[in-house]
Amino acid sequence: MLIKPPSDIRSSEITDKSLYLNRRAFMRAAAVAAGAAATGCVSADALAGSGQPAAHGRKLENVKSSPLSTSELPNTWEQITTYNNYYEFGTDKDSPSRYARGFKTTPWTVAVEGECNKKAVYHLEDILKGQTLEDRIYRHRCVERWSMVIPWVGFPLSSFINKCEPTAKAKFVEFTTLADDRQMPGLASGVLPWPYVEGLRMDEAMHPLTILVVGLYGEVLPNQDGAPLRVHIPWKYGFKSGKSIVKIRFVEKQPVNTWQRAAADEYGFYANVNPTVDHPRWSQAKERRLPSLFTNTPTQMFNGYGDQVASMYAGMDLRKNF
Repeated sequence: MLIKPPSDIRSSEITDKSLYLNRRAFMRAAAVAAGAAATGCVSADALAGSGQPAAHGRKLENVKSSPLSTSELPNTWEQITTYNNYYEFGTDKDSPSRYARGFKTTPWTVAVEGECNKKAVYHLEDILKGQTLEDRIYRHRCVERWSMVIPWVGFPLSSFINKCEPTAKAKFVEFTTLADDRQMPGLASGVLPWPYVEGLRMDEAMHPLTILVVGLYGEVLPNQDGAPLRVHIPWKYGFKSGKSIVKIRFVEKQPVNTWQRAAADEYGFYANVNPTVDHPRWSQAKERRLPSLFTNTPTQMFNGYGDQVASMYAGMDLRKNF
């Protein structure tokens, strides 16, 4: 497989294709401009182009509300399942909804390796056994300046970590996601070095806000949103939230994540939402809260979760550790 060095990767391949660069999006925006001017919003169809909302799946049982949820109004099922970053299925925002429909997510296993006492290959059913599922309505902020409010269903990552019994040497948790070229047409592009790898510091992984996601709106997680198992860290940019996880490894040294490997000057390890640290090619001070067309919502430090997480970074230079 051809892996392009960072200098050879076109910005259109690794970032959100802004409306003025995306011909289809531009034409859709022009078509709805009159109505959007009054409300600042467009329909899910206009956002996603030819994408189709995910079919509704099995209802998850005994899901409890979480006190950690935001009180903000969630985005709709249609918006959440037709506007996605999931490059294994393509770089356009509607590609996952078109190409992930036949993605096979059962049976599913996750290999646990590294500095822990309970190394094993866990079936998804074993991971879920004994877990209390919660509705977690979280802000989701993308490094490309768009955001949503998403009602995930999941459980604390810390509960699974405890089950794995990490040793004292485990300082970081590394996640590896599926790379199956038989099911994932985006792998052929070579836009990133596959498989997709992400990581968290152990205290970040153990924080109560960090969850393993298995559902959306009370139903099993749709394919285009990272089925059947993904991680979500609401105070970080969305690229930290690895989808379709197949391996969790406990390591002593900070792992090099995929976006660092591809463009280290643009994507750091920590990826904390920080309006004062710009991406080299755009400001992060404001965001576009979908379905709005306008990038006019002020970005909140730590995505609005500062009261809960800021203490983990006390004394750190967050411009250097971006």
